[in-house]
Amino acid sequence: MTTLWQASQQLQSDKSGPEAFTEAALNAARDPHKEGECVYIKLYESQAIQQAHKAGIRWKAQHPLSPIDGLPVSIKDLFDVEGESTTAGSRLLSDVPVATANASVIERLNLAGAAIVGKTNMTEFAFSGLGINPHYGTPSNPWRRAEKRIPGGSSSGAAVAVADGMCLGAVGTDTGGSVRIPAALCGLTGYKPSANRISQAGTLPLSKSLDSIGVIAHDVRSCWLLDSVIAEQPLELKKYDLRDARFAVPLTRVLDGLDREVAQAWDYAIKGLRHAGATLVEISLSELDELSSMNARGGITAYEAWQWHQPTVLAQPDTYDPQVLVRVQRGSHLNEQDACELYQQREAWQKRINAALAGFDALLMPTVPCIAPTIASLNDPQRYMEINALMLRNPSVINMLDGCAISLPCHKKGHPPVGLSLASVHGDDARLISWSLAVETALNWRS
Repeated sequence: MTTLWQASQQLQSDKSGPEAFTEAALNAARDPHKEGECVYIKLYESQAIQQAHKAGIRWKAQHPLSPIDGLPVSIKDLFDVEGESTTAGSRLLSDVPVATANASVIERLNLAGAAIVGKTNMTEFAFSGLGINPHYGTPSNPWRRAEKRIPGGSSSGAAVAVADGMCLGAVGTDTGGSVRIPAALCGLTGYKPSANRISQAGTLPLSKSLDSIGVIAHDVRSCWLLDSVIAEQPLELKKYDLRDARFAVPLTRVLDGLDREVAQAWDYAIKGLRHAGATLVEISLSELDELSSMNARGGITAYEAWQWHQPTVLAQPDTYDPQVLVRVQRGSHLNEQDACELYQQREAWQKRINAALAGFDALLMPTVPCIAPTIASLNDPQRYMEINALMLRNPSVINMLDGCAISLPCHKKGHPPVGLSLASVHGDDARLISWSLAVETALNWRS
């Protein structure tokens, strides 16, 4: 499948026009044999075609607005689009006043000439790592589709849209892994930047202290390309040599209870990196055990979500996905003093983690410890909560750290999709994405 990076390279070499890519994405979205009905909450067919046509003229004149001018991308249903209600995967917000302006990230995509194909489905209000949505349907994972496995969340539609060719890149959000989890489960690459890299103006929040805007695409270069459009300061992508790499492998928490398939892929990735000359150092990082107690009552996410949702929960609780409602209501038991203590604990925890990671180029771990379960297996509320907590366990570490992270496919061809996470401290995005490119090249997972 053509990647966003490859499509951009083809446009720059005059080998094709953007119209073909956007038409192919729309055809895939309309294909009754694919997941388009569940992937897109809103499809912008005419607008996307018009944008691609205008971009085609610009490319022929050699005056494109950006390297992705006219190429098809999708946006998560959390971003304001002028003249539309922002529904966040919920029926509750269908009749709220329309947005009076575009979200910052939408403005940047428009300035770049991107052909926005549509708004993608998601877990209601982004409050789950599974991607299940009872209101708009749940798009099924591309791997063994007949088995109807979860796509991962909360940016579920974003990942399936890329995997099924309904766009070449997707913009989503990540509060505890919501870009990286679906990328890992769907065999894609997902990048969560340091939170302040991408403006969140016009984005419906889940937890303002932990939210960040990220991207999903097929590979590192494509994620880098899309990120460079939506960020005010593009990252410089450099060529690194893995023989110079020093990676930390934490032994606390993140390697517990791995599925057999995840353990095999993890072992394959670690051996591949060592073979490429990388130095891998096992460290205890016992501070990770503290997260269980910090989040025991719902943590910062629940507290901040409750501040936003309280009026609607009290007025219309029956309109919520019951599994989301339970998580939101946990915040009602936390007061300002509880929150103050949580923020102080987080700050102190961040300082200790940053100190422990000093001298390392990145931290390595499996993105999630299990492969995608079936949607049907999560009908039981208790099972839902257990698997959700498991999915969020590893990636949420980096949101608490306010670091940057990327999930790369690390499974062998024909095996269940598994993600390898590279992460680093706040502001280390440029080095992280460059190291990720080196790791992707070394693992050569597509072979």
